[in-house]
Amino acid sequence: MEDVYVQSTNKTLAQTFLWMFLGIISTGVVAAYTYYSGAFIEIASAWTAILIAQVVIALLFGLCFKKLPATLVTILFFAYSMLTGATFSVIFAVFDLTTIAYALFATAGFFGILALIGYKTERDLSGFGNVLFAALIMGLILTLVNIFLGSSGLDIILDWVILGIFAGLTMYDMNKVKMMSEEEGIDQEKVAIYGAMELYLDFINMFLRILSIIGRNRD
Repeated sequence: MEDVYVQSTNKTLAQTFLWMFLGIISTGVVAAYTYYSGAFIEIASAWTAILIAQVVIALLFGLCFKKLPATLVTILFFAYSMLTGATFSVIFAVFDLTTIAYALFATAGFFGILALIGYKTERDLSGFGNVLFAALIMGLILTLVNIFLGSSGLDIILDWVILGIFAGLTMYDMNKVKMMSEEEGIDQEKVAIYGAMELYLDFINMFLRILSIIGRNRD
């Protein structure tokens, strides 16, 4: 019976990483197309609407994914990833391709190690979720405040601190998806999509922070 649970868990996690990979690919393709087609200029005028749409999708996804059909959950995931790609198009205007590539490979390696730790640990990491979320909210608030302060020193500190927070969230989310995949009576297809969304967000946010750190050092 234990082997059956292990096989089920591994299948769900494999699907999770497949969906996550496809989400990242869709973000990259949309970002590149939006920039090189020149559409990013038009996107800038609709920035607020896009961000609101992302927030709505994220809330709907997080609060209602158990009640929604798997097909709709999948559509929401890819809608979010493509909207993220549209907003990410400005990255190509700010950083050169070499810096973006360095950041992407560094993020992939770092993420892989953290996900493995989250998977292998036998400890229940659920107790860290609220702490990490509270720390993330504080970090985001300080980031908004620093837009007006313009402190480069605080900006550097926030990059490293928020990177650390998302590193913790990656291990937490990986552990959470593993535990969900072992639950009876839950739709494993939706668990895979849910896990893909959570880990996608961790990957994307770590990438942004690593890109900022590498880009600053190269300058």
